[in-house]
Amino acid sequence: MIEKVPRRMLGQTGEMVSAIGLGGFHIGNPELSERESIRIIRTAIDNGITFMDNCWDYRGGQSEVRMGKALSDGYRERAFLMTKVDGRDKRTAARQLDESLRRLRTDHVDLLQFHEVIHADDPDRIFAKGGAVEAAIEAREEGRVRYIGFTGHKNPDIHIRMLEAAAEHGLRFDAVQMPLNVMDAHYDSFERTVLPLLVREGIGVLGMKALGDGGILDAGISAMECLHYAMNLPTSVVITGIDSMEMLEQALTAARTFRPMSDDEVKSILSRTARAAEDGRYELYKTALKHDGTTMNPQWLG
Repeated sequence: MIEKVPRRMLGQTGEMVSAIGLGGFHIGNPELSERESIRIIRTAIDNGITFMDNCWDYRGGQSEVRMGKALSDGYRERAFLMTKVDGRDKRTAARQLDESLRRLRTDHVDLLQFHEVIHADDPDRIFAKGGAVEAAIEAREEGRVRYIGFTGHKNPDIHIRMLEAAAEHGLRFDAVQMPLNVMDAHYDSFERTVLPLLVREGIGVLGMKALGDGGILDAGISAMECLHYAMNLPTSVVITGIDSMEMLEQALTAARTFRPMSDDEVKSILSRTARAAEDGRYELYKTALKHDGTTMNPQWLG
């Protein structure tokens, strides 16, 4: 009998979501046919992966278009659907959400997140009068959004400032997404600084970049070790890129075979990665502009 994909509570929302999530960026890979991407998404859901990640800007909107088609024929009701917007002002964020809902072929998303909170002024812009948070709260009141969160991959201090800004304005985030992997544990670490705050506040933890876009594997750590390490943290979901049936099977196997790691197992992985992690070369999303979509396209911010 094949073991099921375990489910975990998403913070204090009461929602049970799959411990592994399907990343939206990779599913829009132009080298992957639309037909195959739809097959991957539906096979993932059929096998117990319920958490679907996406974003307004992924692949020029094609990731959402593909996911919207895949979630027809009853699949939408079986998925916990998340997308993200880049807009920092109310008008831009609201427009992007409208576009996302049309592409995704749904009247609501389960979780809306402010994407790429990586600039020092992002928290102030989002929470300013007429800022993006107003669009998110309004959409929640209208039933087009159920929960609200934010993401970022650059600097843990900006995450902390975002949490502070929310508290100052009487908002409690339902989920926060950030890099959590064997390299992050050593370098500008979200695990060491942001994760404890989220656990204390009961906010859902969405881990990403468990494999560092595959680069971490070059350091001699296996994909299964990477995924299990991230799942061993107090994550609600570990979102991983899947653009082939083989990658889907890897994610399913990681979820099905996961068992809590012993202290010695954790120490072994960390000792093997400490030196490689020192200069951030396996985490270019922190140290370079390569992954900063809103830096390259400031017009997305509004």
